[in-house]
Amino acid sequence: MSDLPTGAAPVSEPPLGSLLDSAGRAAAALVRAVPPGGSAGGAPTPCAEYDVRGLVNHLFQVVVEFRELALKRPSDFSVTPDRLGADPEWREGFAGAVGELVRAWSSPGAEEGTTGAMDLPARTVGCMVLLDLAVHGWDLARALGVPYDPDPDGAGVVGVLERAVVEMAPTARAMGMFGEPVAVAAGADRWARLLALTGRDPGWEPPDGDDA
Repeated sequence: MSDLPTGAAPVSEPPLGSLLDSAGRAAAALVRAVPPGGSAGGAPTPCAEYDVRGLVNHLFQVVVEFRELALKRPSDFSVTPDRLGADPEWREGFAGAVGELVRAWSSPGAEEGTTGAMDLPARTVGCMVLLDLAVHGWDLARALGVPYDPDPDGAGVVGVLERAVVEMAPTARAMGMFGEPVAVAAGADRWARLLALTGRDPGWEPPDGDDA
């Protein structure tokens, strides 16, 4: 994992707690926007691996397991539970889990040392969950056809992720986590360029007839 960052974040970078609070509340608002009754569950998303139901379940797992990593405890990504089928209050359950994630990464020492099975720097691991929330939030917003701002509070999410994605990209592509970069127009904004670096098409639209 030599291509991943190995040191602590620069002093000038905002704390992960504030970044995750901003991106997490944006993601929670999108999860609340998923139509009831499962009508959108099978709709495609820009992340080809997931339909809407699978994406929400994945986000739920990410939030729960990265909370454990903030607390320097073992995580388990081997099985993704179907929380949408098990809990009728899953929308609010997701919002509650986001709050727990934010509190965990805001706790003293959360960004210090290493965490996870690969003993990565804790700040790097925190940037991973931040990236998942922000980029998969965009995936869900595009699938639902609703507006999306990855950083509604101006906490600095995009700037932090720009640096993290550049550092993570070679290893992430080798592991199949990122696709090959997508070409964007010369005037594309920072968020579109960041999405393109992860292998996403910033102009993705649901196929005809598949709007959620």
